[in-house]
Amino acid sequence: MRYLTAALSIALMPVLAQAQTLSGDALVKALREGGYVIVMRHASSPREVPDKSHANPDNTKPERQLDETGRATSAAMGKALRELKIPIGEIYSSPTYRALETLRLAQLPNAKPTPELGDNGQSMGLTTEAQAAWLQKLVTRFPTGTNTLAVTHFPNLTRAFPKDATGVEDGEALIFGPDGNGGAKVVARVKIEDWPKIKP
Repeated sequence: MRYLTAALSIALMPVLAQAQTLSGDALVKALREGGYVIVMRHASSPREVPDKSHANPDNTKPERQLDETGRATSAAMGKALRELKIPIGEIYSSPTYRALETLRLAQLPNAKPTPELGDNGQSMGLTTEAQAAWLQKLVTRFPTGTNTLAVTHFPNLTRAFPKDATGVEDGEALIFGPDGNGGAKVVARVKIEDWPKIKP
């Protein structure tokens, strides 16, 4: 029995290693050094498109936009990233208003609207296999000395990363690092409201 337990422990070691995640001080230290890809769902947004009288002045189409919670958590996340001194380099965004609004309120400028991260004009519609493949490739391109950020939608995340993105919430981020085999693995999941709670 003792030998069986030992054998099982050895067999499970790679699984346990993959399951380990970064948090707290270790997460901040890692992100400060750069080399990670952060993929997040846009902040909280009602499913309903606002009528013109309730739409933001620049939301002229209009499209879905962030609610009060989404606006507050986006601003708080951006402030936390700056206070934690986490460098953000390239920023990719769904072209949708709510995704770009998340970044604008976080004061993360120069986002590249990227159709592969979009919702195909279907709000909560399905994403394509090509979009999933694009996102899967993005998370393997690890920058040097900074971190890449991408803002997308729930269907995009769950199709590209069905195991890792289960139950991903509004504004929640999956943080990808190297898996040691030329690919990527999730090293942390951070809810948007938890960024200000992380202490360096």
